[in-house]
Amino acid sequence: MPDQTVQEQTLKLWKDSAFVEDVWRHAETDDGEGHVIIPLAAWLGLGADQRKAGSNRVGVLIAPGEKLETIAGDLANLPLIALSFPAYNDGRSHSKAALLKSRYGFTGEVRAVGDVLVDQIPLLLRNGFDTLEVKNPVAIKRLEEHRSTAVNIFYQPATSPSAKGEGYSWRRKPAA
Repeated sequence: MPDQTVQEQTLKLWKDSAFVEDVWRHAETDDGEGHVIIPLAAWLGLGADQRKAGSNRVGVLIAPGEKLETIAGDLANLPLIALSFPAYNDGRSHSKAALLKSRYGFTGEVRAVGDVLVDQIPLLLRNGFDTLEVKNPVAIKRLEEHRSTAVNIFYQPATSPSAKGEGYSWRRKPAA
């Protein structure tokens, strides 16, 4: 438990190019108090009435090995989905963020939690993450200095259109 307190003290929430106050907290179950992010297993253990009652204040934490399909029917009632990055070399949550936005049309907040490093930030944002829980001191410092990346040109498409409205040749419609 002491480690969690230290982690909470150094954890910062990045949104829209700045650190902001976080109204959400992580918990193992929904205790009915405020905005809470609970693990997928806890969410699945809630009854339909509990899910509906918490629809504006209960978010779900999904680990890399867990499937999005298990909550597909509940997406309209979820204000936040937190996708876990337990280690810097596990990028499965990148794909989940892109799928939430593109395939499932999720309009709530998609949050990256766990081992969020500065070199991942541009890709996290391009893949559809709205917020990032950052605890890495180097990442926090670079974000505070607005130095998240040196690369501003990308080959891969993003979940949202580029600021300049540029297109991608492989997305062109075939000639009639």
